[in-house]
Amino acid sequence: MTVHEDVIISHRGARYEIGRGPGCYAIWPAGAGHLQPIEWWPETEAGWQDAWARFTDIESRRSITEVPQTADPGPAGQAAAAGLAATTSAPPPGRTGPRAVLAGSGPRTMIAAGLLTLGVMLGIAGLFPGYFGSSSLTSSATEYVPHLFYLAAWAAAAVLIVLGGTRQRAGALLAAGTSAVTLGLFIADVGTAASGGASQVGAGLILSLIGWAACSAGAVAALVRGGAGAPGRPHGSDAIVHLVLGLAAAIGAAVAFAPSWDRFTLRTPSGVSQSITEGYAFANPGSVIAGDVIVMVALVAVVLVATLWRPVRFGAALLAGAAVPMVAQAISAIVQIRGTVSPLQFGITPSQAARIGLTISAGLTPAFWIFCAFVLGLLLTWSLMLVTPAPAPPAPRARPAYSPAGAAPFDATTPAAG
Repeated sequence: MTVHEDVIISHRGARYEIGRGPGCYAIWPAGAGHLQPIEWWPETEAGWQDAWARFTDIESRRSITEVPQTADPGPAGQAAAAGLAATTSAPPPGRTGPRAVLAGSGPRTMIAAGLLTLGVMLGIAGLFPGYFGSSSLTSSATEYVPHLFYLAAWAAAAVLIVLGGTRQRAGALLAAGTSAVTLGLFIADVGTAASGGASQVGAGLILSLIGWAACSAGAVAALVRGGAGAPGRPHGSDAIVHLVLGLAAAIGAAVAFAPSWDRFTLRTPSGVSQSITEGYAFANPGSVIAGDVIVMVALVAVVLVATLWRPVRFGAALLAGAAVPMVAQAISAIVQIRGTVSPLQFGITPSQAARIGLTISAGLTPAFWIFCAFVLGLLLTWSLMLVTPAPAPPAPRARPAYSPAGAAPFDATTPAAG
């Protein structure tokens, strides 16, 4: 605890610190709690809320740390604390010491980050061997683009976990959200491959499944450490907006995920044309349908939990993880229509199509654009949650004031310099 006369510093950032002064809550320059504060507020609950709002406005939220509180050490202890503070001052702004970088490096942290790293490496390796039979993911941008999104989210989560602190908790929730929604997508892939016989389950699919399992285990290991918050009841207008908007967007995206997205138009030289739609979720084998249903249910469930999560910024990380696979699916569909459509998809050989002058063009159905609108709703909810100010922590508790002989505390009724 930073102790000087009757000042208690509760939180410190790179440039400023906040705490309790004599009869007020106040903000000081970092390490200058013994001087007159630059701003102060009444010693009331509303005063603390206003002080904290001002502190988080002028100080980078990432640099704010709680100052550990200990018992009042008395005059002798205060002198020792002052000497210790002088020798262990925080690094200058913009620089981070090695202890800060490794703040989150414990056995469980390294296990979690290691599992996520292993999972990403296995996922990358799974891009190249056969995924559906002998066909690899890299043979089609429509197939490998979504996987790149999943792997990027898990890789970002691993980096955040290694950085420690609040970033570690955000990384754990980001990975958990991605794993929860992609579970159904991988089940659908297994169903698609298995419907063509056991020989269609390629090594790439097996590697990708093991990679998903490793990333999911890493997310769980990081969450077990605790401190990431938990769902709670919505309080305040912001929380209600997050809940209603997020849930509406998730349900809408889940419903729009099922209809056909792909539309193909076949035209002959005589002007005859025919449109065909493909991709209806419930027109697939049972195992594929099960995977798609799991995706829809998981999306709604994860978004609901995310909008109720406290602290709200950690909920935003969980929602981001759930949104990543949906964004990936939308981009994959757009990539597909930009490619060349093979007539083999309709049971016609290229030579037959050329002989009769058949042309095939690809497009997207209205259901796809409705899906995109709901995904944008998810991203809007995420952005609103991300910018929502964090609630003020409990105000520092008062303690009996101590003023050393010959020293007078600052007067909170005197206007601050500057």
